[in-house]
Amino acid sequence: QVQLVESGGGLVQAGGSLRLSCAASGSIFSINDMGWYRQAPGKQRELVATCTRSGSTNYADSVKGRFTISRDNAKNTVFLEMTSLKPEETAVYSCNAQVVYYTGARPAYKSLDVWGQGTLVTVSS
Repeated sequence: QVQLVESGGGLVQAGGSLRLSCAASGSIFSINDMGWYRQAPGKQRELVATCTRSGSTNYADSVKGRFTISRDNAKNTVFLEMTSLKPEETAVYSCNAQVVYYTGARPAYKSLDVWGQGTLVTVSS
């Protein structure tokens, strides 16, 4: 039905930058909130940043001023620009989207909370 595919993860040195992308595909009618979460080894998943369809953003305190979330609604894509990365931010970064999709049946539209498979970001010291 609906898939999210992340890209842009990799290995970066402390203080470096990376840009993550997440593209949604499928029978999408619209997407409400989109966001990025991360899960470090041995820790619980935590919110990094979210962005509403109209562009309002929310960030975890730990990333404010260093990370920027943005989206391209026409391409159903959300981005996360990460700067001044720290070793403790090594984690699997996952994309989330609140998707309204066309079912082809009744009801014609349903909402769904969709997750990507995640992309690994490794920050070396």
